[in-house]
Formats: sequence, C-alpha cells, structure tokens
Amino acid sequence: MEALFATERIKELAPILKQFVLEELVPLEKDHLTRPFKQTEIILQEKREKVKALGLWGLHLPKEEGGQGLTLCEFGQLSELMSLAPYYGQYSFNCQPPDIGNTELISKFGSESIKQQFLQPLLEGKIRSCFSMTEPEFPGSNPTRLGTTAVRDGDHYVINGHKWFTSSADGAAFAVVMAVTNPEALPHERASMIIVPTDTPGFELVRNIPIFGETGEGWASHAEIRYTNCRVPVSNLIGQEGAGFRLAQERLGPGRIHHCMRWIGIAEKAFDLLCKRAVSREMEEGVMLGEKQFIQGFIAESRVEIDAARLLVLRTAHNIDLYGAKATRDQIAGIKFYVANMFLKVLDRAIQVHGGMGLTDETMLANLYQHERGARIWDGADEVHKQSLALSILKQYGLDIKKKKANK
Repeated sequence: MEALFATERIKELAPILKQFVLEELVPLEKDHLTRPFKQTEIILQEKREKVKALGLWGLHLPKEEGGQGLTLCEFGQLSELMSLAPYYGQYSFNCQPPDIGNTELISKFGSESIKQQFLQPLLEGKIRSCFSMTEPEFPGSNPTRLGTTAVRDGDHYVINGHKWFTSSADGAAFAVVMAVTNPEALPHERASMIIVPTDTPGFELVRNIPIFGETGEGWASHAEIRYTNCRVPVSNLIGQEGAGFRLAQERLGPGRIHHCMRWIGIAEKAFDLLCKRAVSREMEEGVMLGEKQFIQGFIAESRVEIDAARLLVLRTAHNIDLYGAKATRDQIAGIKFYVANMFLKVLDRAIQVHGGMGLTDETMLANLYQHERGARIWDGADEVHKQSLALSILKQYGLDIKKKKANK
C-alpha cells in the first residue's frame, strides 16, 4: 500500500484481505468461463460467509450499520486488493456495483422505513439491487433529460417509462428508479429517486443486453426494463421530491471513485500477467520476450501509469473524506477519464504481449477487455468529464461559458 495513505487500520486489514483474495478467490478464475453461473453463486455464498467470519464484511459502511467505519481513502486501498480477483472480489465482500452505491445512497438519504425494508437485507447480503437511470431515447450523460414519469395518485406513485443498462437487474430485489415527478420545475429539479421492488406488477425485465457479444447473468447483467403503470407507495421516495439530480450526483461521484479503485486493481492483475509472459515466452533460442526493448517500454510505462493513477485516486478519495464529493467534483472528473484510459492501455498491452493467445480464452485478458471497454462510457463518457473539467478551469480564468450561453 502507499505509505502516504496507509493508516493503522489499513496495515492491519490489508494483509488479511489480500491473503483471502489470493488463496480463496483467484483459484476460482480458471473455471470462470465454463462454470455455470448458478454454481458460481453457490461457491461465492460460501466465500461471503468466510469474509464475515474474518470481520471483513461491509468495509465501506459505518460501524452503526455493521461495517468497519473506514474512510473512502482507506476503503479504496482495500478495494484495489479485492480486484486482484476481478470476477469475484467485490461481490465476495458485498462491495459490488451498483449495490455499493445504492447502500451509500439509502444510508445517507433514505427514511427509517426504507432502511428497514430495503437497506438492512442489502447490507446483510440477503438481496441485491439495481440502479435504473439511463434511457435508450435520451443521452445517458444528461440525467436532466428523462422520459420516465412518476405521477402522484393518492399515497402512491404510478411509474411509466423505458430504461436500459439497468445494471444487475437480473435477480435484483429492487430498483432505484430515476423518474420525473415535477415536470414544470427547473431542469435540475424535475426528477426524483424512487424504490421499485422488482416483483411490482408492471415491472418487466425485457432482456439482458449483450455486451461485446456476451450476455451477462445476475450481478454481471445489464438489463432493458419497462415500467408500465408500476404503483409503489409514496414512502418509497428517497429524499425529497425533485432532488433526483442532486442525489444522482451524490451517488455517482463516490461511485466513480469505486470504479477507479477497481480498475487500478485489475490493471495490476493485467500488469502481472504481462510481466510473467515477458519472462516466460522464448522468442528465439535463449532470448526471452522481456529482452525486447518494445516490451520493456510496455512494462516501464505501465508501472508508472498505474502508480500515478493510484495516487490521483487516493488524493481524490482523501479530499472527498475531508470536503465532500461536491467540492471535489473536478478531481472526480479527472480521475474518471484518466484511470479508465490508463487501465485499458495496460490491458491492451498485456493482450499484445500474449500475441494470438491474448485474444483467446486461454487467459482472462480478452474477457476482461470485453467487460471493461465500457469504462470510458459508463458513469459519464470521457468527453463529458473532460468538458466538465475544462469548463471549471476556464471559469477560474474568467470565462464562464455556461453563463455566457444562458444569457444569449
């Protein structure tokens, strides 16, 4: 771990967690692509019980909710270690997206009845959840433009709309739905977040959307959902009516941090495979692949880029701990596109070093790339985050482009 951020709690927990990941989870990877998903669920349920026994459950949660009370900066260092087992790490510790974002959202803004009905079983790992915001008819990078509506009818909301990329909906117990409740309000005050149990009449999981040709199951799925006259109690509202955009920013800011932490761990995994290939593959008699200058360049660049990304992410997490996500939004935007690109470059180099084998299922590299190419798109495309950061910087120099457009 980075000495600059390694607290006493991290020094205590990190070796235990890393040993568990390497001994209990990494050996499962060799059968990942051939093992039936239901069998994997059973195996990982056993691993989850071991995690609880080790006192490593709910690391991101406050102590009053059964967690360790770690700061975001502390949790980030452990999240990276979980990702040394990319397929199983976060799930085994109940820290997988989107559940981790939903638990933080409900913990901070949910009513006591919502916490009791939905949050508690989620914290215990008894159920899973999903997050339903993106719509096929509107740009996913703009949460102020939504077609899904939630119309008040007495003590209920009636929800109608069409969503997709509702991650992990397959098998989830409830969805956190972003829907327009106040259509006449200002753009940032029109939507709300409402919990919709997936057994509600009118909730339809249309399909799990194939990603790069692979259709995920369970927590690895990305579903298309239709909401047709879904009636849910008004008490399922998270926070206040019209606060959906603000809650989305509260949720997605730390959520982007979680993604970046995970990507750094997977980058380390890919880097390890790259180096092992470099020292084991003979190119000609007595000459190893790692003796080639091109490969040495891959290794040197990857090492420095991973280290730089880690420090950027930990600095951002530390500042969120100190000042909150809103005050740290520029740094969040920066790490989102920087770490995503770093991670994919390292993964691409590892594939390249493996040659033709890197394109097959003989290693996990091709499958990881298939799963993770979306890093530059989900939770805001690179271009959106770059623009956001640039606009903020230009504003500091006296050019307020948003205000200038608004006054035209």
